[in-house]
Amino acid sequence: MQIILASQSPRRKFLLSEMGLGFDVAPSNYVEKFDQKRSVVEVVHELGLGKALDVAQYYPDAIVIGSDTIVVLDDRQLGKPENAEVAKTMLRQYRNRSHQIITSVAVVCKNRGYQKVGSDVATIFFDGLDESIINEYVATESMYDKAGAYAIQHPIIRPHVLDIQGRIDTIVGLPTNLVAEYLKDFGIEVDALDMTDENSLKKLGFYE
Repeated sequence: MQIILASQSPRRKFLLSEMGLGFDVAPSNYVEKFDQKRSVVEVVHELGLGKALDVAQYYPDAIVIGSDTIVVLDDRQLGKPENAEVAKTMLRQYRNRSHQIITSVAVVCKNRGYQKVGSDVATIFFDGLDESIINEYVATESMYDKAGAYAIQHPIIRPHVLDIQGRIDTIVGLPTNLVAEYLKDFGIEVDALDMTDENSLKKLGFYE
């Protein structure tokens, strides 16, 4: 069966490729909207599923994978920053404390009536993140397509991560354990990535 990733994220494409899957990419046009009045799990499931359903209507026979990532700090949902100042404000809020990353995986096959969605959570602890570090990172302009305004594997950010609790692929943008679990329903046997594997982390940009 054809597998389609409903995202143009290079990180999600990398993770699926590392699983050994052949797939096509069809970015979703689904409009993401946060809702601070609802639980983050409910929202991240809705967004991931919305993306998969949007693409599935054009590829009814395919297995469509949708995903969304939300950063949570003090029960507030943080998405992608609109500008540099918003990015700096987000990064300052992470100083000397922890926050959570929640990423959903939705799998849809329209003609089979298949629809499943779940999510995984990881926690990140940052150090003091000096203002000079924040300014240096924001100057790279690499934060605009990142939930919470940063990529954990970025060489400017990575040294300031004191601890990670949970799966790194969840933080990067696609919990491969959930992908593997759902694909089994279609008779597709693949293994989740071992994100403690040094080679996989190097390919994501760690250790550079």
